[in-house]
Amino acid sequence: MKKNNKGFTLIELLVVIAIIGLLSTLSIVALNNARARSRDARRLSDVKQMQTALELYYNDAGIYPGGNPISTGSIAYGSSTYMTTIPTPPTPADGACTTGTNTYTYTQRTVNSTGDSYTLSYCIGQTIANGPTGGSLTSATPAGIK
Repeated sequence: MKKNNKGFTLIELLVVIAIIGLLSTLSIVALNNARARSRDARRLSDVKQMQTALELYYNDAGIYPGGNPISTGSIAYGSSTYMTTIPTPPTPADGACTTGTNTYTYTQRTVNSTGDSYTLSYCIGQTIANGPTGGSLTSATPAGIK
């Protein structure tokens, strides 16, 4: 008598399920890291756009804006609008950043008795190559991003 064994054994099925589980776990971890890097890249892009708008304002007004243009929602001088909508940081906060520190903060600074400088503070999750150190509050000034 010939025995006809068709199908998979229990061991074969368990091995296949374990391999699929391992591959899906690795892909989810890689996807989460890519999302975190994407949020940091967006934060940097937002800050650079705000810096450009502030420099355009400075070219026309000779001073950086007083008050807090981030809270007003735009950067404008006279009839010129340099940034119609101030961006909001992406969520969730990454790294050592918390919901409370995941904001963009503008401060006009006085160096030579006028508002001739500013500080834009923001929080970035990871250290970026040739960029700011992650996991803490970072700042941007007219001299660049630190």
